[in-house]
Amino acid sequence: MTKLAKPFYTRPDVVQISRELIGKYIFTRMDGVLTGGRIVETEAYCGENDLACHSHSGRRTTRTEIMFQEGGMAYVYLIYGIYCLFNIITNVAEKADAVLIRAIEPTEGIPEMLLRRNHTQVTPKLTAGPGLVTLALGISKKHYGTDLTGDLIWLEDLGELIPENQIISSPRVGVDYAGEDALLPWRFRLKNSRWTSKAK
Repeated sequence: MTKLAKPFYTRPDVVQISRELIGKYIFTRMDGVLTGGRIVETEAYCGENDLACHSHSGRRTTRTEIMFQEGGMAYVYLIYGIYCLFNIITNVAEKADAVLIRAIEPTEGIPEMLLRRNHTQVTPKLTAGPGLVTLALGISKKHYGTDLTGDLIWLEDLGELIPENQIISSPRVGVDYAGEDALLPWRFRLKNSRWTSKAK
């Protein structure tokens, strides 16, 4: 077990980091309960010149302010008034890059995940989608700005090596408004994983 440290997150290439997160593990410890799983789907967002990124062209708002901090922090925001999405800030301060965690394969604390999701069976509907991941892991807007090198939300490298040919790259989901940037192949999925989200 190796907890991912600051140097992993502060590297300059958010696309590389997003790809490397496939096969890493994310864990939360909420109210003393450990939950987590293997990351099987991510998306990269580059603050400097990516129209799909909330912080593109240096756009700072109350919501995006955390994106301009040093990598290794949690950026959590609400969509559709229902789901919170969990993002990892990367790069050095002021660069405002981020990786969205879109899906995980649950491995720890599955009974608690089922309870949080009001499910009775373990199926991909438990964690196959970014809003479902946060619900299962107990992540909410109150975790905005959480240091990911601490003991509340963290990531680990368990030594699993994912061959390049086992990672699928494709355009990101739901960013049609970003013009040509919507076509960037910055969504990464573990090949043949039943736990990836089904969005085209």
